[in-house]
Amino acid sequence: MTPKENMLKAIRFESPDYIPMTFKINDSCWNSYPQDFLFEQMERHPLLFPDFHRPTIPYIPKYAAVAKKDVPFKDDWGCIWHTSMDGITGTVTEHALSSWDSFESYKGPDPACCMGIGPVDWTVEAKRIRDLQSQGKLAKAGLRHGHTFLQLCDIRGYENLIFDMADEEPNLTQLIDMIESFNLHIIHRYLDMDVDIITYPEDLGMQTGPMLSPHHFRKFISPSYKRLMKPALDKGTIVHMHSDGDIRLLLDELLVSGVGIINLQDLVNGIDWIRDRLAGRVCLELDIDRQTITSKGSPDQIHSLIKEEVHKLASPKGGLMMIYGLYPGIPLENIVAVMDAMEEYAVYYS
Repeated sequence: MTPKENMLKAIRFESPDYIPMTFKINDSCWNSYPQDFLFEQMERHPLLFPDFHRPTIPYIPKYAAVAKKDVPFKDDWGCIWHTSMDGITGTVTEHALSSWDSFESYKGPDPACCMGIGPVDWTVEAKRIRDLQSQGKLAKAGLRHGHTFLQLCDIRGYENLIFDMADEEPNLTQLIDMIESFNLHIIHRYLDMDVDIITYPEDLGMQTGPMLSPHHFRKFISPSYKRLMKPALDKGTIVHMHSDGDIRLLLDELLVSGVGIINLQDLVNGIDWIRDRLAGRVCLELDIDRQTITSKGSPDQIHSLIKEEVHKLASPKGGLMMIYGLYPGIPLENIVAVMDAMEEYAVYYS
């Protein structure tokens, strides 16, 4: 069974051979850890890095435009980004519409030539997808991170946006429509390429609770989500939704939208809560803790955490994938422990 076949079986609850595991190394790590150490661990863990070929050192990643230290970036919507660390996505420091006074002349970007966060060549992107398909690999693509709610935050500012929702600001509906139209163009582009999975990544949660009320989510954001996901669902394409933070109060509404895979964080939402409310109902892509256990705990605690999550959330039928994002600040021995545990418990039911 190929990795693609295995993942699709996990998503569809069709008894995969193993639990799909993903280990992402953020670009900022290459300036924070010994590169030889990271490369050695990647070579030691072929399940996590099946296509890895060691590059020459020093390895310098190509940083995203929003992740270049001390280099301000103006995105396609007119928002200015800053970051203080190479590889770490920055924050918007200047909002395109901090006042509605200029809304009448405000124009959205052209999705024929950009993704909302930088340029795109759709001919090149179509070739990238075809290459994945010809190699028998999973073709997964979709919207930029922060495509709707966070895009509104970037354009208006978080506080302004929440007041807009509370005040039922008439211009807000027009702005949402503008963003949705842009996003739909991108969705249709990828559907025309016959991708396997369409992704809709957007952080909606804080450390405790969501960033907006369930009422405002249902009124302003969820209807747009449903319209964005409908073309994928109509075609039978798998819908993948990612959100960091505590999103428990929003999850029922999210699942109504047609989400087939939900990527959510483990400890902030609660392993037992996830088991009781979601396991077996939708495919989980569990985002393994980066705040406490893997950053401050011991290797034994890391193994115990991942074992507990697999024991409580996995099934021989599938329905569980796991992902870990490495960022600076994790002890070297804990990096090894996460990789070891992910590979060990991937075959828990094999």
